[in-house]
Amino acid sequence: MTPTHPRPTRRAVLGGATLAALAATVGAGTASATPNAAWPTGFPLPNGWLPEGIAIGSKPYAYLGSRANGAIYRADLRTGEGRVLFAGGTGLISVGLKVDDRAGLLYVAGNTGVGRVHDSRSGELLATYRLTPATGHFINDVTLLGDRAWFTDSRDAVLHGVPRGGRDGAVHALPLTGDWTQLPDVINANGIVGTPDGRGLIVVKSTPGELYNVNLRTGYATRITLVGQDTVVNGDGLWRIGRTLYVVQNRLNLVSVWDLDRTATTATLRGTVTDPRFDVPTTAARFGDRLYLVNARFTTAPTPETTYDAVAVSL
Repeated sequence: MTPTHPRPTRRAVLGGATLAALAATVGAGTASATPNAAWPTGFPLPNGWLPEGIAIGSKPYAYLGSRANGAIYRADLRTGEGRVLFAGGTGLISVGLKVDDRAGLLYVAGNTGVGRVHDSRSGELLATYRLTPATGHFINDVTLLGDRAWFTDSRDAVLHGVPRGGRDGAVHALPLTGDWTQLPDVINANGIVGTPDGRGLIVVKSTPGELYNVNLRTGYATRITLVGQDTVVNGDGLWRIGRTLYVVQNRLNLVSVWDLDRTATTATLRGTVTDPRFDVPTTAARFGDRLYLVNARFTTAPTPETTYDAVAVSL
């Protein structure tokens, strides 16, 4: 499978320094700055936005996608102000996102069988990857690990690896085996992050609420033993820093915080984070000592005037 490029761009060929930067895992380390007390602890999104994904890189900007038309909004964490970076279009959806601001790229899970790559500064659509047929699949979330962006499909037991940063190569389909059992008519694979050693992927299975460590070479999925809480039911977005794993449990309006062991096959509950401002948060991204979450408001009937926002909690 090959990408379709809307137009030639400067991303088509990357210099050696950028390619070297792709070897690092994005979204798992510490941010380059720390929010201060003057920064807002929340910010609004456009009415009717229908958000689900949020991504933050090493700079104080949050990217938020729209399920309504695939649009992308960028907010300045220092002020809470933002603007629509990509206007979206008919038939487009944006759910999970990850930003690689060193390469100036934003990766977007497009739900209807596609993964997209945007310029993180201008919002320009650079590439669209057809991962699956448009129906019967749900490309839900994405993480960056090594030289690929890895996408989950909530309706199929397969992860999809897209070459990063304009690198040549086909999309790699990685079937999930081992302890993984695909369930019909529910959300299976959802949030995804790299393991602490960078050799595998951690995937949350929303129903019935399990975590898996996936071998990148074989696709063998080892169920992670949970200590202190039986499940992570309604598990949605994941965020990891070091051996600390944050699991957003959307309809429970909480984030469970886990300590991973050295092999990332056991997770021990450290505690939970909740806030009265939570309204079905779906995904999270950390900047400094704050965790930013987007409220999807799944229990509220959407209209063009429905309000949405993102909120920050201290860690």
